[in-house]
Amino acid sequence: MRKDEYVGSLFSLQGKVAVINGGAGVLGLAIAKGLGKAGAKIAIGDIAPTSEAVEYLQKEKVEAKGYFMNALDKDTLKKAREKIIKDFQRVDILLNAAGGNMKGATTSPELSFFDLPLDSLEKVVSLNLFGGAVLPSQVFGEVMVRNEEGGSIINISSMNAFRPLTRIPGYSAAKAAVSNFTQWLASDASRFVTGTVIPIDGGFNAYSGYR
Repeated sequence: MRKDEYVGSLFSLQGKVAVINGGAGVLGLAIAKGLGKAGAKIAIGDIAPTSEAVEYLQKEKVEAKGYFMNALDKDTLKKAREKIIKDFQRVDILLNAAGGNMKGATTSPELSFFDLPLDSLEKVVSLNLFGGAVLPSQVFGEVMVRNEEGGSIINISSMNAFRPLTRIPGYSAAKAAVSNFTQWLASDASRFVTGTVIPIDGGFNAYSGYR
């Protein structure tokens, strides 16, 4: 066996099904490709159109299908789950890549912390914590119970969760909550979730991003 074949066998996801929440985005799609290249079948879920993401993966020789999924709407998550189960019969991996920030929740020379609108902060926290971790984990974790070997949930945090680096208080607080929730999930749901992972994105310069 060649060295690359040996390494591939160690990390093979052959026969596994991965649901990518927020899979039409840059981060979700990139990770979906990696999981697919390791042998997993990919279910791309997003509120945005998924056709381009699915086409891209298929060109990369990855088996993939797209599903409408609003990460903040439990009903659409459940409907997507049922379609995925019908198409692939199981769910082994959930990657939560939905999330982001918005200008109204970002401080600037024109908008101080004292003037940040509550509704903008609430939207950012809701998207990243509930849409980017809690709700999808509830919906898809429920079917992972059926797997004899359980499943893996991957929630994406940020360096801003540990050391606020930029002018995004809502996003930083939400990602800190995602990190805490994921650690809680690893403890409380360990009966069926065999792996909970918190990849950390490196952040970006919010001033240049929202100037």
